[in-house]
Amino acid sequence: MEQAYMEQGTSVDKGENARLSSFVGAIAIADLVKTTLGPKGMDKILQSVSPHNNQGISVTNDGATILRSVQIDNAAAKVLVDIAKVQDDEVGDGTTSVAVLCGELLREAEQLVAQRIHPQTIAQGWRLARAAARKALEGASIDNSNDEEEFRKDLTKIAQTTLSSKLLTHEKSHFASLAVDAVLRLKGSDNLEHIQILKKAGGSLRDSYLEDGFLLDKEIGVGQPHRVENAKILIANTSMDTDKIKIYGSKVKVDSMSKVADIEEAEKNKMRAKCEKIIAHGCNVFINRQLIYNLPESIFAERGIMAIEH
Repeated sequence: MEQAYMEQGTSVDKGENARLSSFVGAIAIADLVKTTLGPKGMDKILQSVSPHNNQGISVTNDGATILRSVQIDNAAAKVLVDIAKVQDDEVGDGTTSVAVLCGELLREAEQLVAQRIHPQTIAQGWRLARAAARKALEGASIDNSNDEEEFRKDLTKIAQTTLSSKLLTHEKSHFASLAVDAVLRLKGSDNLEHIQILKKAGGSLRDSYLEDGFLLDKEIGVGQPHRVENAKILIANTSMDTDKIKIYGSKVKVDSMSKVADIEEAEKNKMRAKCEKIIAHGCNVFINRQLIYNLPESIFAERGIMAIEH
C-alpha cells in the first residue's frame, strides 16, 4: 500500500533496520566532531564538492561550521545537526559539546535497546539524569554577582573559555576583556543588539577596541568641520534635496529659459529657508536619515555645522 504513494526507487526501513540506521548516522556525526573538542582538539580541512561553490577549502575546528558544511541524508544525523545549530544561535558556544554528548547518549542507548529496554523507558531515565545533573551543578555553583570584581573575573574566564576554540584564541585575553566590558555596560539587559560591531579592513587583531561613546560609520560633508566638541546634535528624517512641487497630472510650461531659472531659484530659496529653520535650533551637528544635496551641504559648511547624511 505504501508503494502507491512513493516515487520509484524509494525504499522503506522499519523496525530494527530503521533504528540501527538512526543510531549509526547520529553516532557517525558525533565521532566526526569529537576530535575537535578540547584544548588539544584538531582542525578539520573542509572542501566544498559543489561546482557552484568554487570548491573552496577552509580549515576550522568549530563544530557548528563543520556540521553546517556536511551533506547529510540521515534523519537522525540531521536532528543532531539541528541541535548544534540551535545551540550556536541561542548560546554561541558549545556546539561540539552538545553534538558529542548526544552521540554518546545514543551510543549507550543502542546497548540498552539491544537488551530489549523500551525507548520510552530510556528517555525517562535521561530525564531523571538531567534533573540530577542540574541539581548537582546548582549545588556546586558560586554566585559572585554581589562582588563586582569577582563577578568580572568569572565573566572573563567564561569569555576566554569560549574564545579558546575560535580564531581569536591567540588574543583571547584582549577580546575577552572587550566582551566583558561591553556586556557590563548593558547593566543587566540581555539585548545584545545594543552592542554595535563595526568591521574595518586592515590592521591587526590588537587594534580592535571598545569605544566609550557611539560610533557612526558615515562620511562628513565637504568643507565641514571634522571635529566638534560639546556638540549639540539635531537628528532628523527630512527631505534635504531640492524641494519639488508635487502636483500630479499637471504640467508647467514656460516660454523662455529665464522662467526656468526663476523656478529653480524659487526652489533654492525654499531650501535656504528650510536650512535656516534647522540652524535656528542652535545645533552644530546635523544628522539626517535622508540624503543631503549640494545646496544645503554648502549652507551648513558656511555656518560651520557638521552634516551627516543617509
